Amino acid sequence: MSITNELLNTVLRHAGQEVSRKEFLSLAGRGLAVGVAAGTLAGCNSGGSGKAEASSATPTTGTPAAEVDAATTYTSPGGAQVPSSEAVSPPAKVPADVSKPIELEAWKSDVDPQSGPVPTPLPPDQRVGYALVGLGHLTLEELLPAFGECKKSKPVALVSGSPKKLKKVAAQYGIKPTSCYSYQDYDKLKDNPEVQVIYIVLPNSMHAEYVIRGARAGKHILCEKPMANSVRECELMIAACKEAKVKLMIAYRVQYEPNNRLVRDMVRDNKFGPPKYIEAQNSQSSANPDHWRHKKDLAGGGALPDIGLYCLNTSRFVLGTEPTEVFGYMHSTPGNPLFKEVEEMMSWQMRFPGGVVVNCVTHYNTHDSRFYRVNAERGWIHVDNAYAYHGQKLQTSHAEGPAKMQNQIVIPEKNQFAAEMDHFSECILESKDPHTPGEEGLQDQRIMEAIYQSAREGRPVKLPAVQGTDVFRGPEPKRA
Repeated sequence: MSITNELLNTVLRHAGQEVSRKEFLSLAGRGLAVGVAAGTLAGCNSGGSGKAEASSATPTTGTPAAEVDAATTYTSPGGAQVPSSEAVSPPAKVPADVSKPIELEAWKSDVDPQSGPVPTPLPPDQRVGYALVGLGHLTLEELLPAFGECKKSKPVALVSGSPKKLKKVAAQYGIKPTSCYSYQDYDKLKDNPEVQVIYIVLPNSMHAEYVIRGARAGKHILCEKPMANSVRECELMIAACKEAKVKLMIAYRVQYEPNNRLVRDMVRDNKFGPPKYIEAQNSQSSANPDHWRHKKDLAGGGALPDIGLYCLNTSRFVLGTEPTEVFGYMHSTPGNPLFKEVEEMMSWQMRFPGGVVVNCVTHYNTHDSRFYRVNAERGWIHVDNAYAYHGQKLQTSHAEGPAKMQNQIVIPEKNQFAAEMDHFSECILESKDPHTPGEEGLQDQRIMEAIYQSAREGRPVKLPAVQGTDVFRGPEPKRA
């Protein structure tokens, strides 16, 4: 390509735009006359078309393809030549606020699902620092990897009873050796300014102690579900956090998962008419009788507080109201060493205001099955893998004339753990209450204790009436 043609193409490409000093000098260094280039570019910019203003104001249009010169070559140090083209940066709006996403040019039509905002992580020094207490399955398999998808949260400290595990995990995730603690050193977290949140990922019987101690250390608390093993423990945890003026959130990840949130919206909006009854199931198979989940003193119970709680809490979340009565049935296979101390199965019914009935079953000794279906007046909403970490499948059914319409709704997957942690970080950064505070965990504990009472006594148990919607929840989390 001749210098003259190169100049012409460059000027056309940059008509209505500023030529960077670097590019200008590059062109000049290849023999362009400064006066000619400046004069020609000025002539294009003063053509009265207003193109310069339109380009800077509209990020949805870029350099027209016809004006991009693709007929260039790259010569490697060894002399080989390959086709190339000029690098043209797509136009974009770049907000000065680091929390606002960059707006790229449009490229999809409205025929296909639209992309969401580009990820907008805060700079590392502005993210909320978390200390994770307990290095078991959930922390190692889900929580620590989830920080890679967080925008507002980062791991900065670890607490474990295993020095070898602590050292290895800290090295893997870049945690300082000085930010690794034993359970005996737990209270020293108060002296670590990088730690703003303590995430309790311990056996259920340890939640109350470590929440209370963490609150006294002046740290905000995120606690795994179930909140504790008794109503009294839950009340003490809430009181300790209020006294210390720190926030307490219970890790109900399902309430931050997009499919379940959409179901909630459809039910509240009467998408298929008023809900009539819900069927919910959460089952899995256990194998290790020595695991803490099978020790009543550590777990507080078996299938109900561990996995049945999802059926209970999600039903309350979807409906927004509180049950007025429960009726439970409990069973464990005689002689099975897994269930010497905790229940194998719990089946229960909850009656909600307006006549809505929720049928639930949870089991510790069947192939995994995790779903619920909201049966409404004119259709149903069904979620498979509803309580799983991944793989939610949302379906609806309704009639249109002679046709039965069954639709599968596909929503981009989001990491549930990243979503819940970032929500709590947002609450800290913006000084607001979490969506799933301690009061939400306390209400679940009250209901579970009533279910156990019903199963023991073989009769329905009434619950105190609760007026209103979302009474135990905080403000709505922002849409991711």
